[in-house]
Amino acid sequence: MPVAHPERDEDWNGEARNETATERLDRNWSSLLQELRVAQTGVQLLTGFLLILPFQGRFADLSDIEVAVFLLAVLFALLATVLLVAPVGLHRILFRQHRLRTLVTAAHHCALAGVMCLGVTMSCVVVLTVSVATGSDLVGAVAGACAVVLFLGAWLVWPWWLRGR
Repeated sequence: MPVAHPERDEDWNGEARNETATERLDRNWSSLLQELRVAQTGVQLLTGFLLILPFQGRFADLSDIEVAVFLLAVLFALLATVLLVAPVGLHRILFRQHRLRTLVTAAHHCALAGVMCLGVTMSCVVVLTVSVATGSDLVGAVAGACAVVLFLGAWLVWPWWLRGR
């Protein structure tokens, strides 16, 4: 897989886009914000739904394994929420500090980690939903494993494969 070379990327952006390094950072920040808006809304709704589940009547019917999967889903939903919303706090604290490169880099890492946590959350939700719907922890586990493969394939393997081409 080719190694990224930020200096070559900056040269290319300067030549092909007639863009300064600061303009590139502004564009990257704007692009990242658009991605985060989509992810933040979804993860916040998912987290909210997960947080109210224990107050539903059938929650007491869950097996110990299903409760453990639920708690794992809540934990990773919370982590995803924190990571996907963290760039807002970063921006507020770094605002007017001329630290745009730091902000874009940190927000990029938060977004990647947040999306991975979202994938874990969704996989746990699939395990729990299928397990409850079928009455089988094994079927739920298989469905969850399939979800993990889909998320890893779509969110990591495929993008890295495209990047290497």
